[in-house]
Amino acid sequence: MKAKKINIITLGCSKNTVDSERILGHLSLAGFAVLHNADAHAADTVVINTCGFTADAKDESIEMILKMAYAKREGIIKRLYVMGCLCERYRRELQEELPEVDALFGVNDFRQIVAEVTGMPMEPGVARKLTTPSHYAYLKISEGCNWGCGYCAIPLIRGPHVSVPQEVLLREAQELAAKGVKELIVIAQDTTYYGLDLYGERRLGQLLRALCKIDGIEWVRLHYAYPAHFPDDVIEAMAEESKICKYLDIPFQHISDNMLSSMRRGITKAETLALIDKLRREVPGIAIRTTLITGYPGESNSDFEELTEFVRQCRFDRLGVFTYSEEEGTYSAKNLKNNVPQRKKEERRATIMSIQEEISLDNNINKMQGTVQKVIIDRIEEGFYVGRTQYDSPEVDQEVLIEAQVPLTVGDFYDVRIDKADMFDLYAHIV
Repeated sequence: MKAKKINIITLGCSKNTVDSERILGHLSLAGFAVLHNADAHAADTVVINTCGFTADAKDESIEMILKMAYAKREGIIKRLYVMGCLCERYRRELQEELPEVDALFGVNDFRQIVAEVTGMPMEPGVARKLTTPSHYAYLKISEGCNWGCGYCAIPLIRGPHVSVPQEVLLREAQELAAKGVKELIVIAQDTTYYGLDLYGERRLGQLLRALCKIDGIEWVRLHYAYPAHFPDDVIEAMAEESKICKYLDIPFQHISDNMLSSMRRGITKAETLALIDKLRREVPGIAIRTTLITGYPGESNSDFEELTEFVRQCRFDRLGVFTYSEEEGTYSAKNLKNNVPQRKKEERRATIMSIQEEISLDNNINKMQGTVQKVIIDRIEEGFYVGRTQYDSPEVDQEVLIEAQVPLTVGDFYDVRIDKADMFDLYAHIV
């Protein structure tokens, strides 16, 4: 039985999750029992889907490869394959350093992976085996990116932006809904660019409205929007369509014009502030999630002070901070000196997170405590049902904890009253 099992280990972002789910689906069609993120003893064959976005992500991927290479040397597994972003960037180095790996594949080598692992060609069409809870799924609407931000290696890894045709996405979304998916999380490297390469115009707003018409889908959530040239029709769709969550993941990365220019973000401080104001004015109650970078080359004390004031002024609902990581081949690695000491990068990150913690607590108490919210139940854990409001995405945002006093169904929606709030969690009871 172990010989007929294949274990796929997924590292990195939700876009990698979708890639793994497609491979799992095709392996299932080929008659194999598939496992996800199991330990080394569970299957004879292991496929590692790697991330190569930052130094920390690369380290995590390499550590996992070394762990499974050791398992192969010890006879615990028989075949080891590595795929994804790390392979796309460092295939030659990995081949030289890791003879235990049977084959390496890039980010778009789905057919080759399935053929190599199963010994038979991949069946046509889209097949997915979800690794998320069955009530939500990620819908990847495009691949690659055209922006070329100074710090980012994604265009080097995944190439230029390529949109998936709308009819293909709607068919996939309908299949997911038929399987019981109620929440679609729309993802891409840049969702707002969607359609420009296929149709000569941005069509994300149109796509979102079409997804809302699918029976069974109750929430549509938007991730990874790019702030420059943000489409007005997306804001209109978010304001008018009740199924679209009042939630937007939009990485601003910085606010200083000096940094935004050096980062090649294509937007200014004034335009950024105007966009935030417009989103909040036209989509009342919207929760904005963003990410920022500290320690980018040339970030002065003045630049950082602007960034902290930006966080205090805008009071984001959700915020994450990364320290700058120099990535080979990027504009900043080739043209800028990495001149902010790592310790200062970390100190600046900690400063912003400390500010955000106070904002998060204040937002939860003043915006959420005492209100009635619709939540979806994700799981049961330690005597609580764990759910989310429309303002929170799985894995990355806060949760609602509901005492398990009455039986609830995972994957269903309930109205709850928020009784108590802390910095990162809400506590509630069923209304």
